[in-house]
Amino acid sequence: MQIGSEPRIDFALPPIQENAAGRLRTVGVEVEFGAISARQAATALAEGLGGSLTEEDAHALIVGGTALGDLMVEIDTRYAHPQRHAGTRWGHLSRASAARLGTALQYVVPRELVTRPLPLDRLALVDRAVDVLRLAGARETGPAAFGLHFNPEPPRLDAQTITAILKAFMLLNDWLRRECQPRRLTHRLGVGRDYPPAYVRRVIAPAYWPDLDVLMDDYLAANPTRNRDLDLLPLFLHFDERRVRARLPMEKIGKRPVLHYRLPTARVSQPGWSIAPDWNRWVAVERLAADRTQLEKLAAAFGAAASAPRNWAELSARLAFEN
Repeated sequence: MQIGSEPRIDFALPPIQENAAGRLRTVGVEVEFGAISARQAATALAEGLGGSLTEEDAHALIVGGTALGDLMVEIDTRYAHPQRHAGTRWGHLSRASAARLGTALQYVVPRELVTRPLPLDRLALVDRAVDVLRLAGARETGPAAFGLHFNPEPPRLDAQTITAILKAFMLLNDWLRRECQPRRLTHRLGVGRDYPPAYVRRVIAPAYWPDLDVLMDDYLAANPTRNRDLDLLPLFLHFDERRVRARLPMEKIGKRPVLHYRLPTARVSQPGWSIAPDWNRWVAVERLAADRTQLEKLAAAFGAAASAPRNWAELSARLAFEN
């Protein structure tokens, strides 16, 4: 299988490319798909990208040693992977029972390709993996929503940086949603709900620059769910696991120092589809967050309207990107 090595679309770089330690920032990527099994997808990736295949369980396989590093391919349900958790509300499943359950759920639950954190300058290589999956028969089929998730490492792990990114994301989210053109089915399935309006107004207010404790408490009170376009629970779990688990003892949350940006836009079956446009729009969020003057200007425009006007997607994009 021959896969092109050149990216088709330029990948933008964020304004702050290094972390606090001076190393190039990383981003993890998750791409969901259907029509082929995790094993079929992993085998195709090992052949197409070069790598070794290791089985974690019947529905989770590691493709090691590729140009993208180690990749995980799995069915996207924790119940098929009993070795990763203590049990379910129905007790602990055996590996055999979990394997049978995973096989049955393949008709309604997506599979997903999960990368380890990649340096920003290697992000374009994900498009090569997408090509392999498409040529192997991966498609968007069935009732499930097929998402694309980015897990960028924040430029700094402090309250001001996280608050600025959250503000910028809220101000641009109508534009982001319009650009990615999510399907109605995705919204019926509950992927990426809006932040509560009262919480948006609180965060966007000019004086809202809390410390981490207040930022986390406010977020958890207003968003006791991972079902947000920008899900901060993995990051907050990394900061303070006890605080998060006191509010969400059973929620499925991966503890990691990343921003979890969830989009319903994986179109693996479409030739030429790239993750670059969606990534570049995320970079637009980081650019706004890094420009305090422009961020405050856009927040003032939002506040003057009392709530987001009907044309806020167009207005916010114009105000955010004007010189």
